[in-house]
Amino acid sequence: MMPVVQLLRAASKHAGNRPPRCVVQTTSAAHGVRTHASSCTDSDKPKVLITGGLGQLGVGLAKSLRRRFGKFNVILSDIRKPPNHVYKNGPFIFSDILDYKNLRQIVVNNNISWLVHYSAVLSAVGEHNVALAKEVNITGFHNILDIATEHGLRVFVPSTISALGPSSPKDPTPDLCVQRPRTIYGVSKVHAELMVFSSHYQYYHQRYGLDFRCLRYPGIISADSQPGGGTTDYAVQIFHAAVKSGQFECNLRSDTRLPMMYIDDCIRATMEFLEAPEDALVSRTYNINAMSFTPQDLTREIQKVLSDFKVTYNVDPVRQAIADGWPKALEDSAARQDWGWRHEYNLPELVQTMLTHITLGNKLASAF
Repeated sequence: MMPVVQLLRAASKHAGNRPPRCVVQTTSAAHGVRTHASSCTDSDKPKVLITGGLGQLGVGLAKSLRRRFGKFNVILSDIRKPPNHVYKNGPFIFSDILDYKNLRQIVVNNNISWLVHYSAVLSAVGEHNVALAKEVNITGFHNILDIATEHGLRVFVPSTISALGPSSPKDPTPDLCVQRPRTIYGVSKVHAELMVFSSHYQYYHQRYGLDFRCLRYPGIISADSQPGGGTTDYAVQIFHAAVKSGQFECNLRSDTRLPMMYIDDCIRATMEFLEAPEDALVSRTYNINAMSFTPQDLTREIQKVLSDFKVTYNVDPVRQAIADGWPKALEDSAARQDWGWRHEYNLPELVQTMLTHITLGNKLASAF
């Protein structure tokens, strides 16, 4: 199959069918380089497909991409029926990443140039259904890889702290280190990194010229989406419980320190990384970091606003074992230097924003 793919890849290069690139201006900043993307012309605007679009990040990223490139240039996809507000806000189609023919038709029929691959079975759920996790996270990823290779797409596939393990340096964890994760979700992320991303391997990037990009996300916190079966879910659930009932039962130990990020920072990082000039990227995989905290730290910060809030602990041994193998912080100086990454939300800003968002959302819901 690969010789055919190579010929198609070469043909697309000669035909000028490279992923559209917006002009990016770079200026110096106090602590490194700051990248600012300028407005795209109509001919430069990419056509973006997001797989797994109904998960925690897909809807938010689609909203930002549509503001930047136009409503009809960003297609959300998933195997589930979307809520009405998602369906009305822009193109949505059914897409199963395990159906190679269907996925290929979508890319061709919609002239896709960027592919954001969010489809995945997450860490805690994957441990209860390893067979499904292998099929979705590895077989599905290879379908994405082969189609992207054939059609010369710019592809973004996130990695996470799940790709790291007990033998990895923990505080902080550098971009390049021993990984050896203990979950099938983590194993699948390392597999993806080694296939196309790592600066030591970059197999598909070096051999086929693919523009592949990867960020290692910390735990992502958002008020708009429901937890999807990840080990860091407590950090979303705790806010809803604080507002709704004033009490919360946490499934991790009170001293479990993990790296976290507010969703707005995550989406902005992904946007900036997608638009960064290819020649500015020294690596294909970068850590991004914002804050690290324990359940106890988070509880105390929430109690500064809601003083009567109570938390008890009922540790889930599966989730705790996963968390114990993860970093306490991610070292992200390369992302800050190479393409100007800067986070904006620390723990106090996170707590104020989440509580405000959830409280207002509940008031609006009760009004209707």
